[in-house]
Amino acid sequence: MRFDSGRVCLDLVATFTPHEGIRDGDGLRLWLAGTGLVPDGTPLTRVGPEWVAAFRSLRGDVDTLVRAELDGAAPSGGTAPALARVNALAAGPPPGLCAVRDQEGHLVRELCGGVECGALLAAVARDAVELLTDPGDLALLRACEGDGCTRIYLDTSRGHRRRWCSSERCGNRERVARHRRRVLAAGSA
Repeated sequence: MRFDSGRVCLDLVATFTPHEGIRDGDGLRLWLAGTGLVPDGTPLTRVGPEWVAAFRSLRGDVDTLVRAELDGAAPSGGTAPALARVNALAAGPPPGLCAVRDQEGHLVRELCGGVECGALLAAVARDAVELLTDPGDLALLRACEGDGCTRIYLDTSRGHRRRWCSSERCGNRERVARHRRRVLAAGSA
């Protein structure tokens, strides 16, 4: 899994491309730990099929809203239900953080009251609301120009001229394809 979209909500949207990244509870556990929504070492034993379904549903709603913003589409009836669901989740209580001592006596982060699906969904939904209501971040929202890539990211590069979700992946593929086209063109001339 990759966590380079610039926002947690965009990293959730990215779990669907190029293949399903949250196939089951194990995939969701990896994603939750990778995003930092849960502190390292947090037991995620309660993650199950209902959590997977809830996060996938949120992912679909965020995707709908973000792509509508990217397309510059006027608010429509098609996005209203997605917006209502994201707002309802964002209104929920976020996960609480506590500082506790580990076995060596160092302070570490821990979720107070345990890991709750609704609280984690609220954190991601709030991130989406913050993104969708921040004109500065919306101006940085981009769709990858890589062939076949559907990832969305925030372009925080200097000059804001980034074209690919990842220079190492999609950018490199594009450079290799351009090189091959030049070699083929030179060979046929």
